[in-house]
Amino acid sequence: MSRIMGGGDGYPAPYWEEALQALAAADARLERIIALAGDAMLRPRHDPFFSLSRSIVGQQISVKAAESVWQKLLGHMGEITPGAIAGENVESLRGCGLSRQKASYLLSLAEHFIDGSLQQEQWSEMDDEAVIERLVQVKGIGRWTAEMFLIFHLLRPDVLPVDDIGIQKAIGNHFNGGVRPSAGEMTAIAEPWRPWRSVASWYLWRSLDAVPVEY
Repeated sequence: MSRIMGGGDGYPAPYWEEALQALAAADARLERIIALAGDAMLRPRHDPFFSLSRSIVGQQISVKAAESVWQKLLGHMGEITPGAIAGENVESLRGCGLSRQKASYLLSLAEHFIDGSLQQEQWSEMDDEAVIERLVQVKGIGRWTAEMFLIFHLLRPDVLPVDDIGIQKAIGNHFNGGVRPSAGEMTAIAEPWRPWRSVASWYLWRSLDAVPVEY
């Protein structure tokens, strides 16, 4: 499933222009992909609960389906906050189009935010793997969801989500003769993109679908 980022309520990542220049110089094929994407760039949301909730909703379903479920949740609750989710139950969330499993994931996430167990005030001082380790303690958050959070919310510049189907497809299309690569092959292909692999991923997603999805 492709993941194309845009929207948000914040300023673009401060390193964006530096990353574009470095990526274009490092890889001619990526330079062409960047040129075709136009002037859009990632603008993050400043609400960590929004970002994680949106990622959970989007797990293993299409972009269109995820947007439909999200709009139903908004229509039902008015806002997506820890308190609003905690006031629901599995059945009421299922009525908005969530699976039973995802409904339980959102309830668990809300509990973690309310009780402070994620210690989110420390995230800015933690490296990427430490943040991932903290987040995957929450039921329903695996490495992919944590990596989306690193890219979209924390604006970490060098994340390569090798388990993302969209990234696999885009790298296969543009760098591997149309054949979807293994995780090891993706890492090798992306080596010249360090330390800006998040930005490269953003443009690879856009090469599949220019419609932005917010996390």
